[in-house]
Amino acid sequence: MAVHEVEGIFADILDRARVLDPANTRKWFDKLTVLRLDGGSLTIGCPDEPTAQFLHTNCKGSFTRAGQQVTGHLITVDFDVDGAKKPATASKQSLPGPALHPDYTFDNFVVGPSNRLAHASCVAVSQSPGNTYNPLFIYGSSGLGKTHLLHAVCFEAYGKFNGAVIQFLSCEDFVNRFISAIEAGNLPGFQSQFRTVDMLVIDDIQFLREREHSQEEFFHTFNALYNNGKQIILSGDSPPGKIPSLEERLISRFNWGLVARIDPPSYETRVAIVQKKARLRGIKISDDIAEYIARKVQANIRELEGALTTIYAVATTTGKDITLELAQTALEGQIKLAARHVSITDIIEVVTRHFDVRLTDLQSKKRSQSITMPRQICMYLARSLTKHSLEEIGGHLGGRDHTTVMHACNKITLAKDADPQMSALLDELARQITKPSQV
Repeated sequence: MAVHEVEGIFADILDRARVLDPANTRKWFDKLTVLRLDGGSLTIGCPDEPTAQFLHTNCKGSFTRAGQQVTGHLITVDFDVDGAKKPATASKQSLPGPALHPDYTFDNFVVGPSNRLAHASCVAVSQSPGNTYNPLFIYGSSGLGKTHLLHAVCFEAYGKFNGAVIQFLSCEDFVNRFISAIEAGNLPGFQSQFRTVDMLVIDDIQFLREREHSQEEFFHTFNALYNNGKQIILSGDSPPGKIPSLEERLISRFNWGLVARIDPPSYETRVAIVQKKARLRGIKISDDIAEYIARKVQANIRELEGALTTIYAVATTTGKDITLELAQTALEGQIKLAARHVSITDIIEVVTRHFDVRLTDLQSKKRSQSITMPRQICMYLARSLTKHSLEEIGGHLGGRDHTTVMHACNKITLAKDADPQMSALLDELARQITKPSQV
């Protein structure tokens, strides 16, 4: 088969794969090449090992179906690094555990007020493992970017420190390997694998709860690495002290370094995230569409990505351009299930009811703690849950200027980080404010 014929068939396969799997479609698909197409076998060339791993893990089924639909024959699909010689880092990046996601780099991470500390600490650790923040503990609700940052640290460390041994895996995988090692009578091999690395990165460490033997093993693994100056990075859905049934000695060690929280992104950050994710997928959307998605989807980054996937899938299957009208139609059902549009009035109603104060009190010049605290919480929640400017928020609460609103937001943020009860209160108020209307 002539070269141009093979390339034409491969271009059709790429187009079909995009239709079959919009969630995993990426702009860098255009960089893929066909290394071989004959005898029912398709080998796709990738620019690097993480890309090949991502495609093998997430896209092999869709590419196989696309190849069979385009050619009309049974076909097997493999992914390999393009070129005769693989990069020297390939073997390191093929360590056991989850493959690194090619999108999860520092360049592709959108930094905002809700994640600035976590991002900065991860960058610092990637530049000087074992010396800056050790251990580093990142926590926050699901879908806010914790896993993205862990991947980014590994990417950066791989590139900067040639020959570094990095283990990146989920806590569940760590526990399962520990159990398998016990069953196989190979506990020394397991211990050697994890206690001799340069960097140990474990996602969702909260899964250690109620696992006494696994906690015991991780305690000794932690000590071995820490005493040798090796970097430890952990992520969880809550701070160390709030993980149920976690031993005090582990809680103490997790708090030795830096504990950084990630909060839900603000409106401006959500807009930037939508725009970044759209560019990574090669989806062209207007600012109006990005702002619409950011207003309607507020829970977490995964739901923002899901909204983009839905819009892209509708546009692809209907053959229509992505317009604001199409986006509104595509997300109509999704939005009904998501949080409703929030106004400052909604926020004030919930806060005044909870604290048993009147709107006139919040708008007054009263400075007693019983009035000041609810007023500042209103400002904080309005900044977090709406697109209103600082001036607009201040206008709703007695005509206060933007510096007053900014001071209130900063004060509540500090209180939330220092006081778990304040954090829980803010989460509960936000849940009440954003819950779907029963009308």
